[in-house]
Amino acid sequence: MLTAVRSYISTAFLALLIVYFAYHAFTGEQGLLTSAQRAQTLAVKSAELTQLIAQRQDLETRAKLLRDTSLSADLLEERARSLLGYSDPRDYVIRIQHDDSAGG
Repeated sequence: MLTAVRSYISTAFLALLIVYFAYHAFTGEQGLLTSAQRAQTLAVKSAELTQLIAQRQDLETRAKLLRDTSLSADLLEERARSLLGYSDPRDYVIRIQHDDSAGG
C-alpha cells in the first residue's frame, strides 16, 4: 500500500506546484487579472506626464525670456511686482482679509 501511495506523491506534488503557479499567474502583482489596473495607472501617469511636459515648456519659455540675451521687459516687470509686492496704479487690487483667530 505504501508503495502505491509513494508513486503518486511526486505527481501530486507537481500538480500542486502547477496550481500554485497558475494561481499567482492570474492574481499576483504582475498577474493577468491586474492588467486592467495597470492600464488604468498607465493612463493616469501618461496624462500627468503630458501636463508636466506642458508646464516645463512654459517654465523654459519664461526662463528664456528672463535671460540677458533676450530680456522681456513685461515679464521682468511682472516678476519684480510679484516679488516686491508693488502694483501699477492702473492695476485692480483685491484685498483679502485673513481671519487669524480661526487658524488655531
